[in-house]
This record gives sequence, structure tokens and C-alpha cells, in this order.
Amino acid sequence: MNAKKSGPPRGGTTARYPSRSSARMALAPGILEAIILLAGLALVGGDAYDFVRYPVAILAAVIGWFAIQAKAYYWLIGLAPIVVLWNPVFPFSFPDAVWSSLHLAAVGVVVAAGLIIRVRVAE
Repeated sequence: MNAKKSGPPRGGTTARYPSRSSARMALAPGILEAIILLAGLALVGGDAYDFVRYPVAILAAVIGWFAIQAKAYYWLIGLAPIVVLWNPVFPFSFPDAVWSSLHLAAVGVVVAAGLIIRVRVAE
């Protein structure tokens, strides 16, 4: 009848809550960019498509900056083409089917980057 009690250790709650030495800083921009890319599928080929180019290029650059901070340089292989292809200053003109495919590929890149990139934070 000597049963052990399960629960948090008596010394405090340090074992229960691990320290936050890193954070997923690219997650929010990645999800926001995925929403913009999916909504932008309806605007491909129209005049209002320029309103999609600006936030997509800017958010991809932000995620790329977090990748550089996290020293996850391999994510730049997918993020740099997004910044270049969706830039509004020197726009590329592809057929609508190509843009739609690029949108879906970019959604995969930014969501995966947002979930995997972890930036060290100071405590």
C-alpha cells in the first residue's frame, strides 16, 4: 500500500516548463503569407494581382531573415525565388496556370519554413 504519487516534482516547476531558448518566429508570417497566396489564386491574371505581389515578397523576405538568424540557410533556396518572382518592381509574366502552380508550391515552402525554423531568443 505504498503507492507513489504522480505529479510535478516538489522542487518547483522547472521540470514541468522547459526553458524557451528558441521560438518559431517565422510561423506567423508563414501562415499569413500562405493565406495571402491562397486568396491570391483568385486574382491571378487580373489587374488587382499587384496587391498580392507586395505582401508575398515582403513576408518571404521576413521569413528569409528569420532563416538567416536561425542559421538555416538551406531555406533560402526556396524563399529567395519567392522574393524574386513575386517582386512588384520587376514583375514576371507567366501564364496563369504557371502562376497557380507556383502559388501552391510557395504555400508549401512558407508553411514548412514557418513550422521548422526556430530562432534563438535571449532570456
